[in-house]
Amino acid sequence: MMGALWEAGGPFLCLPPVGRPWGAALCSPAALALGGCWGQRLPSSAAHPLLPLPAASWQELGSGEGQGQILQRFPEKDWEDNPFPQGIELFCQPSGWQLCPERNPPTFFVAVLTDINSERHYCACLTFWEPVEPTQEGLCVRDATARDEEADEGGSGALSPPAPGPPDQLFAPKTLVLVSRLDHVEVFRNSLGLIYTIHVEGLNVGLENVVGNLLTCLIPLAGGSQRTISLGAGDRQVIQTPLTDSLPISRCSVALLFRQLGITNVLSLFCAALTEHKVLFLSRSYQRLSDACRGLLALLFPLRYSFTYVPILPAQLLEVLSTPTPFIIGVNAAFQAEAQELLDVVVADLDGGTVTVPECVHIPPLPEPLQTQTHSILSMVLDPELELADLAFPPPTMSISSLKMQDKELRAVFLRLFAQLLQGYRWCLHMVRIHPEPVIRFHKAAFLGQRGLVEDDFLMKVLEGMAFAGFVSERGVPYRPTDLFDELVAHEVARMRADENHPQRVLRHVKELAEQLYKNENPYPAVAMHKVQRPGEASHLRRAPRPFPRLDEGMVQWIVDQAAAKMQGAPPAVKAEKRTTVPSGPPMTAIVERSGGLHGNSARRLEVVRNCISYVFEGKMLEAKKLLPAVLRALKGRAARRCLAQELHLHVQQNRAVLDHQQFDFVVRMMNCCLQDCTSLDEHGVAAALLPLVTAFCRKLSPGVTQFAYSCVQEHVVWSTPQFWEAMFYGDVQTHIRALYLEPAEDQDPFSVCGGSLGRGMGGPGSRSPVPLRQVGEAPLQGDERSALDVASEQRRLWPTLSREKQQELVQKEESTVFSQAIHYANRMSYLLLPLDSSKSRLLRERAGLGELESASNSLVTNSMAGSVAESYDTESGFEDAEACDVAGAVVRFINRFVDKVCTESGVTSDHLKGLHVMVPDIVQMHIETLEAVHRESKRLPPIQKPKLLRPRLLPGEECVLDGLRVYLLPDGREEGAGGPGGGPALLPAEGAVFLTTYRVIFTGMPTDPLVGEQVVVRSFPVAALTKEKRISVQTPVDQLLQDGLQLRSCTFQLLKMAFDEEVGSDSAELFRKQLHKLRYPPDIRGTFALTLGSAHTPGRPPRATKDKGPSFRTLSRNLVKNAKKTIGRQYVTRKKYNPPSWEHRGQPSPEDQEDEISVSEELEPSTLTPSSALKPSDRMTMSSLVERACCRDYQRLGLGTLSSSLSRAKSEPFRISPVNRMYAICRSYPGLLIVPQSIQDNALQRVSRCYRQNRFPVVCWRSGRSKAVLLRSGGLHGKGVVGLFKAQNAPSPGQSQADSSSLEQEKYLQAVVSSMPRYADASGRNTLSGFSSAHMGSHGKWGSVRASGRSGGLSTDVGSRLAGVGPPQANGAPPDPGFLRPQRAALYIIGDKAQLKGVRPDPLQQWELVPIEVFEARQVKASFKKLLKACVPGCPATEPGPASFLRSLEDSEWLIQIHKLLQVSVLVVELLDSGSSVLVSLEDGWDITTQVVSLVQLLSDPFYRTLEGFRLLVEKEWLSFGHRFSHRGAHTLAGQSSGFTPVFLQFLDCVHQVHLQFPMEFEFSPFYLKFLGYHHVSRRFRTFLLDSDYERIELGLLYEEKGERRAPQACRSVWEYVERLSKRTPVFYNYMYAPEDAEVLRPYSNVSNLKVWDFYTEETLAEGPPYDWELAQGPPEPPEEERPDGGAPQSRRRVVWPCYDSRPRAQPDAISRLLEEMQRLETELGRPPERWKDAWDRVKAAQRLEGRPDGRGTPSSLLVSSVPHHRRSLGVYLQEGPVGSTLSLSLDSDQSSGSTASSSRQAARRSTSTLYSQFQTAESENRSYEGTLYKKGAFMKPWKARWFVLDKTKHQLRYYDHRVDTECKGVIDLAEVEAVAPGAPTMGAPKTVDEKAFFDVKTTRRVYNFCAQDVPSAQQWVDQIQSCLSDA
Repeated sequence: MMGALWEAGGPFLCLPPVGRPWGAALCSPAALALGGCWGQRLPSSAAHPLLPLPAASWQELGSGEGQGQILQRFPEKDWEDNPFPQGIELFCQPSGWQLCPERNPPTFFVAVLTDINSERHYCACLTFWEPVEPTQEGLCVRDATARDEEADEGGSGALSPPAPGPPDQLFAPKTLVLVSRLDHVEVFRNSLGLIYTIHVEGLNVGLENVVGNLLTCLIPLAGGSQRTISLGAGDRQVIQTPLTDSLPISRCSVALLFRQLGITNVLSLFCAALTEHKVLFLSRSYQRLSDACRGLLALLFPLRYSFTYVPILPAQLLEVLSTPTPFIIGVNAAFQAEAQELLDVVVADLDGGTVTVPECVHIPPLPEPLQTQTHSILSMVLDPELELADLAFPPPTMSISSLKMQDKELRAVFLRLFAQLLQGYRWCLHMVRIHPEPVIRFHKAAFLGQRGLVEDDFLMKVLEGMAFAGFVSERGVPYRPTDLFDELVAHEVARMRADENHPQRVLRHVKELAEQLYKNENPYPAVAMHKVQRPGEASHLRRAPRPFPRLDEGMVQWIVDQAAAKMQGAPPAVKAEKRTTVPSGPPMTAIVERSGGLHGNSARRLEVVRNCISYVFEGKMLEAKKLLPAVLRALKGRAARRCLAQELHLHVQQNRAVLDHQQFDFVVRMMNCCLQDCTSLDEHGVAAALLPLVTAFCRKLSPGVTQFAYSCVQEHVVWSTPQFWEAMFYGDVQTHIRALYLEPAEDQDPFSVCGGSLGRGMGGPGSRSPVPLRQVGEAPLQGDERSALDVASEQRRLWPTLSREKQQELVQKEESTVFSQAIHYANRMSYLLLPLDSSKSRLLRERAGLGELESASNSLVTNSMAGSVAESYDTESGFEDAEACDVAGAVVRFINRFVDKVCTESGVTSDHLKGLHVMVPDIVQMHIETLEAVHRESKRLPPIQKPKLLRPRLLPGEECVLDGLRVYLLPDGREEGAGGPGGGPALLPAEGAVFLTTYRVIFTGMPTDPLVGEQVVVRSFPVAALTKEKRISVQTPVDQLLQDGLQLRSCTFQLLKMAFDEEVGSDSAELFRKQLHKLRYPPDIRGTFALTLGSAHTPGRPPRATKDKGPSFRTLSRNLVKNAKKTIGRQYVTRKKYNPPSWEHRGQPSPEDQEDEISVSEELEPSTLTPSSALKPSDRMTMSSLVERACCRDYQRLGLGTLSSSLSRAKSEPFRISPVNRMYAICRSYPGLLIVPQSIQDNALQRVSRCYRQNRFPVVCWRSGRSKAVLLRSGGLHGKGVVGLFKAQNAPSPGQSQADSSSLEQEKYLQAVVSSMPRYADASGRNTLSGFSSAHMGSHGKWGSVRASGRSGGLSTDVGSRLAGVGPPQANGAPPDPGFLRPQRAALYIIGDKAQLKGVRPDPLQQWELVPIEVFEARQVKASFKKLLKACVPGCPATEPGPASFLRSLEDSEWLIQIHKLLQVSVLVVELLDSGSSVLVSLEDGWDITTQVVSLVQLLSDPFYRTLEGFRLLVEKEWLSFGHRFSHRGAHTLAGQSSGFTPVFLQFLDCVHQVHLQFPMEFEFSPFYLKFLGYHHVSRRFRTFLLDSDYERIELGLLYEEKGERRAPQACRSVWEYVERLSKRTPVFYNYMYAPEDAEVLRPYSNVSNLKVWDFYTEETLAEGPPYDWELAQGPPEPPEEERPDGGAPQSRRRVVWPCYDSRPRAQPDAISRLLEEMQRLETELGRPPERWKDAWDRVKAAQRLEGRPDGRGTPSSLLVSSVPHHRRSLGVYLQEGPVGSTLSLSLDSDQSSGSTASSSRQAARRSTSTLYSQFQTAESENRSYEGTLYKKGAFMKPWKARWFVLDKTKHQLRYYDHRVDTECKGVIDLAEVEAVAPGAPTMGAPKTVDEKAFFDVKTTRRVYNFCAQDVPSAQQWVDQIQSCLSDA
């Protein structure tokens, strides 16, 4: 039975409470109706003013083993209508029945039980303690017939703690319980107290009399009556009932609750209870628990809590807490531990004042601004002194409300809150039936939409909750008694709105309401005089004279019977309820008036919508077409959508519903646009307004076949939402029911009565129902003043007066009205749910809801399914595998469920319902047949003219694989192209076609928005760059149809989001995907574009032997390339006839010349490095090839050793070039020639390599020219290697394993590296590095130009402290303070992975030191890049547009953090090298992050790598030769598909770009060059970045096939070759600001705040696609102004440059490119062969230098440059080497430069422009102190050449020219840099005839120049002249 107790509050129907006696009355007939019977429903008609005091059920509970027993109960038998609650024993002692060692004072509390009808029973329990007597146990027999209750628990002396009295005396509790259905706590307390007092004090009054009187006294019912009662013991009590019964009684409970918990906590409990969360109160006091629960319930008024409500839960029932339903329960604080285990319960600890909300529970807060307003007004009520706390002169006294009054004020605040929340709720009520009982539904969506709270979580949950469902059924009734809330919500709304910003006025209002609430509870405050005896002080300690006596049941029963007999004669007094029409109040408004934002100027937009519609109906189609895009944009706003519905409705009324094809097309498009923004709930009533229209507009397809608009607007989620249909249905039913009762004269709306049918059988809809243009919730129109609720109220008032027949007739009329609407809606739903082409069940399946609802239950109480349906739909649940014909079945089921639900709710008879179920399948079937004809005819319509497809331009050798598929390119998340908030034209969506070629995926098309104009939109990317392809289902922009689509994402940051046109079949789309996949992941690397281009070799053939691979490729490809070249040449010739050559074709005298130049790049000068004779003859061929590789050329330049160990000068060299890996035997991924210490033999290397991952042992890759420190790289160590290296320092024992010996080798190897460094050669390790001070570093390097915080962070701090020079950096990132330097610095630092070096403790005497750092792995790079892609190209528009969401997702990607770490580690290594320590970078496998770090270090340390040639060498050496796995990381083949794309190289380029930004003058190449490499390293257009190592390239024959004379002219296969050719034609890769400082070491800032997002990731050019395929990016040149074809005046060349469309650098070239272009144009006009841009640029630069100093004085330019403060230079202020005379000398702070410069630069600038086009002056005017011919050795790998040298003492320079009369200086040696002039020795390739003593060397800080004079005397003279020049300086 107890189970029932707990379910009692559960989710049963919440009925209005009816009679309210205390328990059950006696047998008077009127009283029978009252009483909450368990298990049966209350009759609803009885109400009594006075009744005998109901059964004060009372129990004497006696002892059992820990279980209470009922000793006696009165009356003995249950009242018929109010049975006795079972299990009451548990509630009398909620903590369990226990004996007690001492006598406690009596306690009193009230427990509340809820019965099955949600009626509450109040159990007042008074407990006292009696000593246990041994004999008592035998006597306590359970007596089930008693109802005056006393509880008792005796025990067998189980507890014997000390007690007053005998030593083993124990006390047992006994309880008096009074059970009542009325809530009069004080009366209960007094009555039970009186009984106890009589017993304890031994008063001379019979207890039986008192109990009898208690059971029979009459009490008043509601309505503010009062009555005095006496129980016959000389007592007097006054019972008052509240004025209004519906208002709860709270006494002080609310105020106490706020005192205990505080405002925020109570508010969150309030929200938790309203949103159906579980709430648990804990306290040590039972009375406090019931008060807190009572208080919380009082706050919820006018909503009524309808779930489990147990203010005091007994210990035995604690498992109730794990119930799944919501509850409000109170539990003794002793059971707190049990409460802690509950995961989803909000726990309020009343004693501690805390509320604990578990993590998994989200309590939605009140919507703003209500949350803040409520909070502040509550604090004003609770703490009135807060307002005055800051006053200088606070008022002397503050009137503080009494606790009872404060309680009412707090409740008034919440009452106001509900009035604000639910304001206007009556406008959203639908009267579905009036008779016999009102049936009312609430239009939730309209309410939320009108209040502007659609997104609000709180209100959504409240409206879906049970409490609100009860609120609607109780308060929706139009004719009933009203209370305070009804008046507040109807009449005070305006006042509340006006008071919002005036706290004092709000407070006044609150106090007024509080007065009313107080008056309601205490109608007669003065009269309340009680007189009740109480026991004396400490009476419980006196030994009671006797135990509580057993009462005489007969006597009690006799008293009861007497009273009953008296009552019988009395007439039943009926309290007349005052019923009135409930006022509706003003129409609702939004809670916050939100300004329309983008749609602010709505009047103009509405005008546009109206004009467009009138154009459509007047047939002005061209005008309408122009306006359409603006209309579609305007329809995003709510007002415009409603305006559209109203306008269309007017046209329907004027009988213009039959349209021609074009009109139909326009109307459908506008409707679709309206509907696509409707959510499934249709909050703004747009779908509701359009529903009648879509069944009205139609077009004739052929005689007898009409197509209605609904067949074209089905693709919207709203149609498959049952809640939408229900709301629509109820709205229409209400209109018709209202029309039923209105006089025809009153009714002005011609449509409101059921109209006739309109075109049935032609696919036309059945009856037109009134169009609800007036939105739910708005004030009614003028003609029909009375709303449906008013009509209903009137009818309810008249109902009792009508005759029975009339009543029957009305009920029948209403029922048939509902029934006819149900038929009408079954038709309507079939129109909108059955697709035109029933074979396309796909549509249905994807519509949320239809399949899912199979399982949804018919919930009668609440439509709380609303939320779940739309989201939880997934394809499995419906009918994924069903046949096509099952669409009909699904629709029938959907309609049937709808019909079932609405008909049951609105009381349709079961016969009618059965009839409906029979009709629905017929309706659907009939409609399907109609649709078949419509579908057939609609196919015959002439297709709309589609734009012709634009073919893309292809590269030579690129072939089309799939011809264009018609698609729409949809906007991805980037705003610029779609005309977002930034403005600009809406280039996307565009319609066109997608092409697949062997190299790219290309979209070409035009914008769908006709206002944008005929701009061609191109978006393409290389097939090889595809990273993700997914199918999507999207709406086409024009017809809003749902189409299949594809989303292709590429790692070059392009995204194609395409919807296929309906003409593209699914098989074509599938073929496209397959072909794309095949091209993206060829089975073999030979299938890639770079390798198939220009060679006819089939991918399947096995490779032939390596040697003849070259010739075979060459011969096969020769013809192809020749032909291609001829055609290229021809195009150029023809173009030349008409106009000057476009930019890239200039600089060639004739096409023949040019053909030659394009095909063959310049030969390298013959190598000076010959393989030595020590090699085996068989290796000669390989060796000579290896020697020509980039690595070798670089080693030569760095002076890193020779090829063999036998040459005479080899011994002095610390390192040598070892050919040990020439056959790639030791390490596959290393180059053939490696630099190793001189002392290590080749055979030892094999053993060393075993200690390292992938056998990548440490090799030298760079040496610092200044500190001679070397940089080494290797793979990470194998575990055994490390341990061996650092743990086994002792000598090896004889039986040592191989592993140990190899690690010994390794130790030797590192020792050899250390000793090969000149400054550590003594191996003493005592090196103080005194030079390493900040000043020293300042002179040799420069810090990044972005002044910001330092470079600390990221690296673990211990590195900072352990590395001497890299202690904590200073704040601005300057070099560390010298104070941090350690006296001794290791000779070699090994930078390794922290994880790999764990537990390694190096020996202090070692000369190397480990630097463990944390690096990211390749997979982290991959994950980070994925997020970066998503951030830069989101794929779908951001939810919150604006930069914030982009920056947030950018931060989430952690890409910049990885860049930061790389730069940080690199700068660290640069510092170490610069200070003279060598560094070995040994991370991961040595081919990803190691490569990044090593390359960055060299780039930062060595200016050579910052030139175009040097950067190429760096990439070839470190990335290609040292085996970075390009194919693996780029997932080039099918095998690599699973590993995905990991952009390690791109990350390196990004780092270089960051350095480039900070030092713009240090790089010869432009940022475009980096983007170009970034694009083409993934594009597979060139062979350079294919395969994973040199070994694989040799195996495939790619490496040496083009060497020497064997090379055939062919298409560019190497990216370097392409760059070289392009550089000759255009300066696109050149950086004009290039002005390097000598021996410059760069130290960039690496903080994330200093890093910029590379624009390579974000920029886009839709005019021509990515600009990195130069041939495609150059559009046809524009005709010059003079030659306009129309012959009119020359038009302006100005045009609009659109971001995201045009390439800005090309539309607005920089000044220098512009001048160079201009020069070429002028030269061509003069008929002279144009010179190359580079020559012109060099000449201008040289002239600038010379011309800047007309007076011949001043310092040399390089000195002058270095004297300019660094921060100005590195910000790129100066464009050339010197500020002097530069045309672009932006002298920002000219006080820094010398005075002469400032004055002369202006004239110089003027003069330089005048001489720009003339030849320069002859050489005579220069100062020449000494001149003559010298042989000079070229830079590395270049031969000796004779040059004409001029020594210029004035300029302090040694210049050289090609010959004596040459005017152009070929080079300058600055004498300021010369360190020494010394006799030299002849080297290879020197002139043979000259004496050895004629050689001399000039050593500068940069390099050593080798010279040779014709004879010894002239050599001597040159040396003397240079020396004297130096000494003069």
